[in-house]
Amino acid sequence: MGESDLFELISASLKWHYLPCRASYMVLVPSSLHTETPEKSCLLLRCLNETVTVSASLESTKGKRSLFNDLIADKDLFHCVSFTLPRSSSFEDELFFSVQIKGPTHEFSKRTTVLVKNTESLVFIQTDKQIYTPGQSVKFRIVSVDKNFHPLHELVSLLYDPGMNRIMQWQNIQLENGLKQLSFSLSSEPIKGSYKIVILKQSGIKTEHSFTVEEFVLPKFEVRVKVPKVITVLDEEVNVTVCGIYTYGKPVPGHVTMSICRKYHYSFYRFGRNLEVPCEEVSQKVNSHGCIMQQVKTSVFQLKEQNFQTMKLQVNAKITEEGTGVAGRRKTLTKLTFVKVDSHFRRGIPFFGQVCLVDGKGVPIPDELISIQANEANYSSNATTDEHGLVQFSIDTTNVTDSSLTVSVYHKEQSPCFSYYYCMTEKHKQAYHTANHVFSLSKSYVYLEAVAGPLPCGQIHTIQAHYILNGQVLGELKELVFYYLIMAKGSIIRTGVHILPLEPGKLRGCFSMSVPVESDIAPIAQLLLYAILPDGEVFGDFAKYEVENCLPNKVDLSFHPTRSLPASHAHLRVTASPQSLCALRAVDQSVLLMKPEAELSPASLYNLLPAKDFADFIHSSNQQKEDQKDCIKRDNVSIDGLMYSSVSHSNEEDVYSFMRVNVFFSSIAIFIVALPFVEYNEVIENFRVQPFTETVRNYFPETWIWDLVVVNSSGVAEVGATVPDTITEWKAGALCLSSGAGLGLSPTASLQAFQPFFLELTMPYSVIRGEAFTLKATVLNYLPKCIRVSVQLEASLDFMAIPVEKDQDSYCLCSNGRQTVSWLVTPKSLGNVNFSVSAETLQSSELCGNEVAVVPEIGRKDTVVKLLLVEPEGIKKEYAFNSLLCASGKIIVVLTSHLSFPGDILGSAIKNTQNLLQMPYGCGEQNMVLFAPNIYVLKYLNETHQLTQEIKSKAIGYLNAGYQRQLNYKHRDGSYSAFGDQHGKKKGNTWLTAFVLKSLAQARAFIFIDETHITQALTWLSNKQKNDGCFKSSGSLLNNAIKGGVEDEVTLSTYITIALLEIPLPVTVAQHHPVCPHACGPESAWKTTQEEAHGSHVYTKALLAYAFALAGDQDKRREILKSLEEEAIKEHNATHWERPQKPKASVEHLYETQAPSAEVEMTSYVLLAYLTAQPTPTSEDLTSATHIVKWITKQQNSQGGFSSTQDTVVALHALSIYGAATFAGTGEAALVTIQSSGTFSTKFQVENTNRLLLQQVSLPDIPGEYSINVSGEGCVYIQALKYNVFLEKKESAFALQVQTIPQICDELKVHTSFQVSLEVSYTGSRPVSNMVIADVKMISGFIPLKPTVKMLELSSHVSRTEVSNNHVLIYVEQTLSFSFTVVQDIPVRDLKPAIVKVYDYYETGELLIKPCYGRHPTYKVEEDGHRC
Repeated sequence: MGESDLFELISASLKWHYLPCRASYMVLVPSSLHTETPEKSCLLLRCLNETVTVSASLESTKGKRSLFNDLIADKDLFHCVSFTLPRSSSFEDELFFSVQIKGPTHEFSKRTTVLVKNTESLVFIQTDKQIYTPGQSVKFRIVSVDKNFHPLHELVSLLYDPGMNRIMQWQNIQLENGLKQLSFSLSSEPIKGSYKIVILKQSGIKTEHSFTVEEFVLPKFEVRVKVPKVITVLDEEVNVTVCGIYTYGKPVPGHVTMSICRKYHYSFYRFGRNLEVPCEEVSQKVNSHGCIMQQVKTSVFQLKEQNFQTMKLQVNAKITEEGTGVAGRRKTLTKLTFVKVDSHFRRGIPFFGQVCLVDGKGVPIPDELISIQANEANYSSNATTDEHGLVQFSIDTTNVTDSSLTVSVYHKEQSPCFSYYYCMTEKHKQAYHTANHVFSLSKSYVYLEAVAGPLPCGQIHTIQAHYILNGQVLGELKELVFYYLIMAKGSIIRTGVHILPLEPGKLRGCFSMSVPVESDIAPIAQLLLYAILPDGEVFGDFAKYEVENCLPNKVDLSFHPTRSLPASHAHLRVTASPQSLCALRAVDQSVLLMKPEAELSPASLYNLLPAKDFADFIHSSNQQKEDQKDCIKRDNVSIDGLMYSSVSHSNEEDVYSFMRVNVFFSSIAIFIVALPFVEYNEVIENFRVQPFTETVRNYFPETWIWDLVVVNSSGVAEVGATVPDTITEWKAGALCLSSGAGLGLSPTASLQAFQPFFLELTMPYSVIRGEAFTLKATVLNYLPKCIRVSVQLEASLDFMAIPVEKDQDSYCLCSNGRQTVSWLVTPKSLGNVNFSVSAETLQSSELCGNEVAVVPEIGRKDTVVKLLLVEPEGIKKEYAFNSLLCASGKIIVVLTSHLSFPGDILGSAIKNTQNLLQMPYGCGEQNMVLFAPNIYVLKYLNETHQLTQEIKSKAIGYLNAGYQRQLNYKHRDGSYSAFGDQHGKKKGNTWLTAFVLKSLAQARAFIFIDETHITQALTWLSNKQKNDGCFKSSGSLLNNAIKGGVEDEVTLSTYITIALLEIPLPVTVAQHHPVCPHACGPESAWKTTQEEAHGSHVYTKALLAYAFALAGDQDKRREILKSLEEEAIKEHNATHWERPQKPKASVEHLYETQAPSAEVEMTSYVLLAYLTAQPTPTSEDLTSATHIVKWITKQQNSQGGFSSTQDTVVALHALSIYGAATFAGTGEAALVTIQSSGTFSTKFQVENTNRLLLQQVSLPDIPGEYSINVSGEGCVYIQALKYNVFLEKKESAFALQVQTIPQICDELKVHTSFQVSLEVSYTGSRPVSNMVIADVKMISGFIPLKPTVKMLELSSHVSRTEVSNNHVLIYVEQTLSFSFTVVQDIPVRDLKPAIVKVYDYYETGELLIKPCYGRHPTYKVEEDGHRC
């Protein structure tokens, strides 16, 4: 007999001598308690002989908090008390849980340590999509719930963060019923890549959600590649299936190209040579289901080579888009796993288990013999797998004497292999499981039977408990009470008892317990079952059960109907707990194809839980010491004169291991059980269809529904919506929150927007008047029956259309058939021309093939309307004649287009803040013209009380977009340059950094600006300041006239001073800021300019006058303005200033040309100096300002901007100040009368109610003479415009050569692709040009090959390229040669020459426009539209 057996026998015999029931107590409490959420403590009192009062409290050095103190018991009791702890000032505290029991003759108290943590909310974010394109709106929801998924109403701060740039922030968001919906618009040029929405919770913990911004096109169909997950070395063939399925569920016709290649884990070299990758190529046409199925021989892949341990077969398939599948190679042919088995065994209770046999691909193998062995139990058995590959076994443990039991199962014996490189053995994986014995002094046990797989929610699960009891310990006991607790998510959830009747002689058996499976015990339910014997011994078992990830609020969602026509009405029905707030989302299925793994699901929500399972909890040091003691006192005993020492097995476990019970003996025993719970780090992650007979499709969103609805008291909400025009399947989901029921997610509901047949139109983006093209209309039939369809192009006076083939009244289309009808179209009108094509099914007795054509009940007619831009011949050039005409004034104008009457001096700019310049905005300085004017507009309208919510919302939207775009041009050091860091190749520019700093600081009054950007820019500027106070010029400035042609540090320092003084800080703060110039400031600059020749520093003087005005030095301001007055140019009652070296302006007929950018800028600075007088401008100042304004307004273009970037920003700033200073909110209206020399006459009225309305009139006689009279009060701003002109030959500042490659075409071969090569050089009067834009217009029907355009940016002289509609824009810092490729998209006939325009961005008068390709002498354009 071993020592362990003797110990058990002696222990049992000692216990059998004493059987009376002693009063005992047990308290169970979770070892980790959370604040602000209900917690439970359970109390067991037994064998009471007097009335007692029970109280419990939490104690710490800070004091004592009572949990309950009024529990009175006079008989046996099993009772749980709920309590809620308030939020603590610290995140977690270790406290003492103290219990006190008092009776007439007994008083006992005991305490144990527990960890008290503040409840941490589960916060997650849902975006409407996971991938966005530039310019789209990001819609997102913030949801906050507790660990039981009930809504919380906490405040959160939200940060919107791409990379390291914080571009949006909302402070103190108040959630409503645990939810808040927000949105944010991306700019047209955001930083591409991964963005983060970061939520800062009240506790300081952050939650993040990522989404991606990139250029993409939604897939029209999904390419599905099906391959086995694994193949074995014995497989001679592998089956591969490739299918193309449209998003609306129909097969894609076409051709599949597929390659299957062997991939290695890393590069191998064999005999000094790199291994070739073996591949198998397949090319095949898809079947009627859109699929190909191919059997590929595996011999080519050399699967049995042993020296390549890691191998995969990669399948790449291409229809139009690509799909990828991967199959891994395995040596394993069979594998056994335990799917249901216990971690412990109890001597005398059978040990149950279940194993599963699968093959190397994971497929269960039925009807195979499995061997099962357990040597400790002397057990050996064979069993045959069932149809699921499963085998059940039961091992008798009565005679097991060891403290552990090892069970081994195997299918086939493993063959030995002695060669590593060339031996490829089959592997049959065996399975082993070791269970430890459970110790019981009386050898009484209970065993909870294991369950395979998760328990489904909404059902009642029956748990089997097997037991074996010791009759001598039970004595005369008639029944035994089993107590149980069910724990989940760190708390005690349910409790109860099971009473087992005891019958003489029946000491073993089983009983069942029914457990309702609901969300409260998900995702892992832990059941503690125990009983207390009369002698006080506790025995029990502890089992874990995986529970389905179900949510408390049962939500359902359904579409009615589930299949509908585009533009028809559909109903979305939501059912949830009454009064739930439900957030709905419906998106194009194509959106989900991009990133399906990011979708919300019950599993992803449960992953937010800080812990799903109980684990050991580390107590205080005193508690740990006590825990290390044995439950049973192990004294030496003497039997028959022999002394025995009791020895326990280290791997044996008892009920204490399951319950973590602390046993304290005294006159009254109390058992305090701390249920362990460890917190892990949070993971932040009645309707009928109305038959529609015609559909006109023009609405194609990616997100269809994004709404909040509240279900009624019956738990139902109905939402009506119009189905978009996309032919796709819409996927919808609902997220519902209720204060009572909690959170719920609906299953995905689908609506298929589909037409039985529909049209597709093929046409170019634009043509030039006189060109012709082929308009193609393709009809596709997806009905299972044949139809007869008529295709018609709606006639119009805007174009002439001739059928390409013989015109037919109707066409026969059978299932999955298509028919293309074509017209040769010649547009006759300019602008956007509508093309409306309809396809309609016809009732006909004429057979289609062998069957009668059907007419669908719905969707009998489909109409598609598309726009074509028809451009005029010549070039688009705008001439603007502007005049500020006051009452009793009259002018005569001769023009060729129309007249505009902005009622306000900023009227045109307010309407066109994002189109102030008719040129690109692709660099860091140009972007500021989209940003800064919005600040001035908002300030001006606010000061004049004209700001409406519509204008404010639009301007703030533009500010946000401009802010995002500007971050593209920021360097890591906080500076800015025209084209950004460009991987460290460019330096930050001093002037631009000061400009951006000033603008961002001013924008803070209207939008969120991260203070980091302002601080970093200030720091960078301060580092550029020299000892004398001047600033070093850094980086390249692409406008060499930006400082009046003066490249000195004095002028630059003055500009920076102005920028700092304009920042909305007190003047004293700005003047004393560390980067404010001192020795090199305005004083020094003024002395320098006084020493220079007359007129040489006009630009610097203008800056100085404004700088002294901002600084409050009125004497210096007046002195400089007096000097400038001597150099002013005064003509026609208007005043302006010019550079001595200003380029010679070209002479135009009828109209004056716009002044150069530098002239407008410096004149605007003088205007600002006049208007910044302290405390307010005098009447003399305003008079001088009015003459300046009259000249400045004459330079405006039709959009309200000026020639270039900086002049537009400064001029609009000055005009906004002037407008606010002279604004009159009252007065009579001004009446404008327009009279032609003929019969045409019209009138306009300009008054306070329509000041911001831009009124326009098109003039009938072109050209013609018109008189304009103004009567009433006030002044009216008048614009006369002239557009497209034919190209005139004149001198230019640029030389341009354009060639097409190849230059000579083979007449036998038609080319649909060629290269455009350009060589640009500057020949103007200045040493070098500013930044140059080369604008290459596409030949009608041709498009640029974008990769070849993008490659131009690899050149050190090309800063940026853009493809905009039918233009290619190239930003050139120095003149050079470059080329790119264009390809034919749509054939166009009678092609006109394409225009190439080269111009200086800042001196826009320096330009060259040539019809450079398309009619090149070395080639011609054939009638079919092909260049050859």
